[in-house]
Amino acid sequence: MITDPIADYLTRIRNAVMANHRVVEIPSSKMKMDITRILFDKGYILNYKLEKDEKQGLIKIALKYHPETKKNAIKHIERISKPGLRRYCGSTELPRVLNGLGVAIISTSHGLMTDKEARVKNVGGEVICYVY
Repeated sequence: MITDPIADYLTRIRNAVMANHRVVEIPSSKMKMDITRILFDKGYILNYKLEKDEKQGLIKIALKYHPETKKNAIKHIERISKPGLRRYCGSTELPRVLNGLGVAIISTSHGLMTDKEARVKNVGGEVICYVY
């Protein structure tokens, strides 16, 4: 039984990156789809596709690699807010990842968004993860 599906999602991506896999399959949920959409919009993954199943469905994520050096676009992906210790930030104290080069994914009352979008909309929320 998985008690933290978001941590499982991030761990599957991290393991696929370390093993140099091209595609990773993850059980689907609305929050995982939103995180995947943000990763795609920010250029950390090549593409994604939702495959419907009888029960839950699968998200197939194509990981992005540099064509010459074969290095992955995702250097580090880390869960911040955990079920045992939730991390919340107001709109004025949102984190900057690598001084603005990375992305913090924030769960706000307006949905999932990056730290930069949350600053523009002046909303705070739960810090889900850091990606760079």
